[in-house]
Amino acid sequence: MLSSIFRRLSRALLWFAAGSVLLVLLFRWVPPPGTALMAERKVESWFNGQPIDLQRDWEPWERISDELKVAVIAGEDQKFANHWGFDFNAIQAALAHNERGGSIRGASTLSQQVAKNQFLWAGRSWLRKGLEAWFTGLIELLWPKERILEVYLNSAEWGEGVFGAQAAARHHFGVDASQLSRQQASLLAAVLPSPLRWSASQPSSYVARRAGWIRQQMRQLGGNSYLAQLDSPRRAPWNQ
Repeated sequence: MLSSIFRRLSRALLWFAAGSVLLVLLFRWVPPPGTALMAERKVESWFNGQPIDLQRDWEPWERISDELKVAVIAGEDQKFANHWGFDFNAIQAALAHNERGGSIRGASTLSQQVAKNQFLWAGRSWLRKGLEAWFTGLIELLWPKERILEVYLNSAEWGEGVFGAQAAARHHFGVDASQLSRQQASLLAAVLPSPLRWSASQPSSYVARRAGWIRQQMRQLGGNSYLAQLDSPRRAPWNQ
């Protein structure tokens, strides 16, 4: 009996592993039609009795402002070019902060956020965290860094029903994603931690200050020239 259960479980795990590898490999070249987070937001709106229309238009890498690419890296994951999906120093700092109490601090890299938003559900269970680590590893192994950032920028939430750089640029500033200025890009990056509570087009004083900090970080990273590092070899995790 136990051996039969074990065989079935092993078979199911093998099918899941193979299926997830094929799916991640497919999305290396094919634009994902949507994300798990988009589906979750749509279902939530039905239950709330206020259905929302999802706004999202896929834009390829070359039609997204370099200013937005660097702004998002500066605000969310400054070690993006070098890590293999996990920033262990940030994880340790977040754990130490959370142990002291108060607000909970996250330490998710852009790669982890892509894995979570693209394939998984919201929550903090150990199962979801384990699956997030699995998909993050696959993404880092099978996608180049430019593709990870491209998918992120086309999937990030920037308001109620607003997903992706093109929809965000049109919704907040009335321009295409390719035309975003440094200030506009920094404002979009500034609201990413809480896009349903903060607005890029009507920034609070906190969002404006955070956008200013992001612009400073962009300059320290080297501005748009930072993007050349995305093609450079990455360091081993123990050297980060």
